[in-house]
Amino acid sequence: MTMAGGFRMLHLVRPFLAFLPEVQSADRKIPFREKVIYTVIALFIFLVCSQLPLYGIHSTTGADPFYWMRVILASNRGTVMELGITPIVTSGLVMQLLVGSKIIEVDNSVREDRALLNGAQKLLGILIAIGEAVAYVLSGMYGSVSQLGTGNAILIILQLFFAGIIVICLDELLQKGYGLGSGISLFIATNICENIIWKAFSPTTINSGRGAEFEGAVIALFHLLITRTDKVRALREAFYRQNLPNVTNLLATVLVFLIVIYFQGFRVVLPVRSKNARGQQGSYPIKLFYTSNMPIILQSALVSNLYFISQLLYRRYSGNFLVNLLGKWKESEYSGQSIPVGGIAYYITAPSSLADMAANPFHALFYIVFMLSACALFSKTWIEVSGSSARDVAKQLKVQLITVSLAFDTSELANCYRDQQMVMPGHRESNLQKELNRYIPTAAAFGGMCIGALTVLADFMGAIGSGTGILLAVTIIYQYFETFEKERASELGFFGL
Repeated sequence: MTMAGGFRMLHLVRPFLAFLPEVQSADRKIPFREKVIYTVIALFIFLVCSQLPLYGIHSTTGADPFYWMRVILASNRGTVMELGITPIVTSGLVMQLLVGSKIIEVDNSVREDRALLNGAQKLLGILIAIGEAVAYVLSGMYGSVSQLGTGNAILIILQLFFAGIIVICLDELLQKGYGLGSGISLFIATNICENIIWKAFSPTTINSGRGAEFEGAVIALFHLLITRTDKVRALREAFYRQNLPNVTNLLATVLVFLIVIYFQGFRVVLPVRSKNARGQQGSYPIKLFYTSNMPIILQSALVSNLYFISQLLYRRYSGNFLVNLLGKWKESEYSGQSIPVGGIAYYITAPSSLADMAANPFHALFYIVFMLSACALFSKTWIEVSGSSARDVAKQLKVQLITVSLAFDTSELANCYRDQQMVMPGHRESNLQKELNRYIPTAAAFGGMCIGALTVLADFMGAIGSGTGILLAVTIIYQYFETFEKERASELGFFGL
């Protein structure tokens, strides 16, 4: 939105830039080993914060509004990392929608605009962290304010606020070239993999109504085979036990991992050649998962915030029609956590089992349509605001450098051709954008739908950690594998991917 005299909405951020925490861009090329060290340090700080309990809380009992999304949001209840990556991802989602709808105008070719957009997202993330911290305290998640006392309530808010600042700075540290990938991706993948390993090998015993059982699927399998005389029945129970991780869930997780890795190899390779240097040719790969895991990250942020708002409203105004339309909740008899049983929150949640899907086909159908459409829409919108649309790529090919640095490592683009204008053989420069437009929007939308479809498949198969979590973990791990390969090749003197 542009106002009189050339003033734009984005300019409102200028006065705050000097006060926002910032990591200076690297003034030299960071060696690969040094990047690994920075990445490990960032991960170590995050893991410490994830285990550091909040000081001053009265209790953390009762239903957890973010129970469904904890693993994906890289958060841990009762610790200073309670909010996880929610503030920064939510701010990214809001800024994406504002830029995509042209409420905020951004020219990605102008350095100041990029700095202002980054500052606006950071400022919004800080405000969201403060807002969520206040909401957590006032909602009674750590005990009533009267029990906590004003001093402890303020102290808890400050702890959550500074933890949010730490996450923002760690993410910026990695994205500005000091480390590998992005902090958000690293924290999500770590949390998800930790959850999967725990569900597979946890030695904790839980009483689920069938007596004491090991939580870990693999541990439970061996325990049942050793202690039961009827081995067939023991295997059946290990593969199909309810309300705890079983071997079928574990096998489904492995299968989804393999399927996603297989689809990662799908791409369209466009030939490009140098306009200035004869004989200089290369290729520009457009992957099926063009926007990588961004659609599912943004969809998760949307759903998690809807869950949180819905539960807060339902606790206070459960008789209101609009509140019930947004979502109805009840506590699970097994976990004690709140689960959606009605309203929009229920229909955008995956069916709990194949039996539940068969009993409520409309719920399953609505969930499938929601996941596919949301991921496709977010993917197509993301390319417009992240500098990876056909127009942006054509512009980058025409100038002297192909380098795209997207927030959250959203897509792997082409080889980098320095000091040469690159064009496609057989096409005029004026037709370059038109030719790219045949592939990029389609790859973004269809790739987003495929991400959504694989998420639904993983949910229906009962994969550990939810379909969304599995998809995020695989795509992030694959990104890091490719990043490691590129960094190693670069240090060995090779060029490109």
